[in-house]
Amino acid sequence: MTPSTAEYPQMPVEDFEALAAAAPENVRLELVDGRVRTRDPLSVEDFEELEQRAPETVRLEYINGKLEVKAVPDGNHREIALWLTLQVAQHRPDLGFYGESGLETGAYRKGRARTDGVVARKGHFTGHGEWSESDGIFMAVEITSHDRDTHRRDRVDKPVGYAEAGIPLYLLIDRDNDTVVLYRSPMHGRYQEITSYPWGTPVPLPHPLGFVLDTTELQDYAN
Repeated sequence: MTPSTAEYPQMPVEDFEALAAAAPENVRLELVDGRVRTRDPLSVEDFEELEQRAPETVRLEYINGKLEVKAVPDGNHREIALWLTLQVAQHRPDLGFYGESGLETGAYRKGRARTDGVVARKGHFTGHGEWSESDGIFMAVEITSHDRDTHRRDRVDKPVGYAEAGIPLYLLIDRDNDTVVLYRSPMHGRYQEITSYPWGTPVPLPHPLGFVLDTTELQDYAN
């Protein structure tokens, strides 16, 4: 069961003040019930300038036309990312798991998602800037964080953005429900197949990856 929003931390006022002070003149921010919001519609160009000016303690995304703040990963989050890195290296040494990757997502690549990681061929990101096109990405990966927007961001908005960008697979490692959720077959801005696997069960990853994830280790990070 997903924890209640009351359990999730809010953005510290100090971080908001630092972000607001660094924002471009035409980007007006406000803090409402612990969430950062823009007072006016935000263009992707304004977002990119704001993101470049943001303090290191604040990680920003632009999802479905809205400014989003992504939680800083905790220890279990980092261990899960390492687990997936090793799984990819073991089964597909020609590929790499690239953590903390910025992608252009959504319809017409108007979104900016800071993924927890992606799987692509080694060398894929050579010469890329901070926000890479989604072409050539085989799988996007998110690991849920303990912030109150994780449900809407990781389970609702990001599957749409990744599907619209044509990314073949989206893997959600859901720490609230101790499951791995595989989204596949993007079509018309939606993944047509969604399968949930309890931690500890094998997860078959179809083409273009073509191997089975051993999720036994994930049980060490169960709630």
